Amino acid sequence: MSITVVVEPHPLLEAGAFVIRCARPCAELATPAQIAALAEPEAVAPLASSDAVRTAVRDLLRHGGYKPSGRGKPASEYLAAALAKREFPRINALVDACNVVSLHSGLPISLVDLDRLDRGTPAGRSAPLAIRIAPPATTYVFNPSGQTIDASGLLCLHDAQGPTATPIKDAQRTKTHDGTVAALVVLWGTRALPGRTAAATRWYRDLVPAIAGAAVEDLVLA
Repeated sequence: MSITVVVEPHPLLEAGAFVIRCARPCAELATPAQIAALAEPEAVAPLASSDAVRTAVRDLLRHGGYKPSGRGKPASEYLAAALAKREFPRINALVDACNVVSLHSGLPISLVDLDRLDRGTPAGRSAPLAIRIAPPATTYVFNPSGQTIDASGLLCLHDAQGPTATPIKDAQRTKTHDGTVAALVVLWGTRALPGRTAAATRWYRDLVPAIAGAAVEDLVLA
């Protein structure tokens, strides 16, 4: 059965999404050389970010009242800054692929463990995943030390327990880990950049098979 993500109406959001399934746990998957090379300062990629892209992404996040600045800036901006300092993160094959696509496309991308998402209710009824603007006073833990982020007014992927992923930081409870074998990807694109979300999604999907034992699966954005 296909996984469905319900997307609430938004004047700017143009999301891309799919699932990655692995034959072995994430910790056992080496990052392919072609993906690792994209994290080098001199790398050439099918897409390139720019000031216009950064502005459009920030405008997307501002729509609900969120202020994307300082520690709350889009994840794609964090990656660009890390590359400039030669501190680009190298974590595992799944996260590394996500990060290089986000870096070059300029779009924030969420990567969460599919098996950690709560897609049901105690009564066993279907509770589809949903993308919507987080209401006031929405917070969640985003790292192992228990730090929280105020996501009020921010676009957010929700499951049955609440916030799980945003263009800023993903929730600790659903982050990928060494044992991850299936992950859900969300590209946080904007209609102000026509064609960019589709191009970034295609490129990301094309990179995945380079990871030994990894394959892409479609999902439904409804």
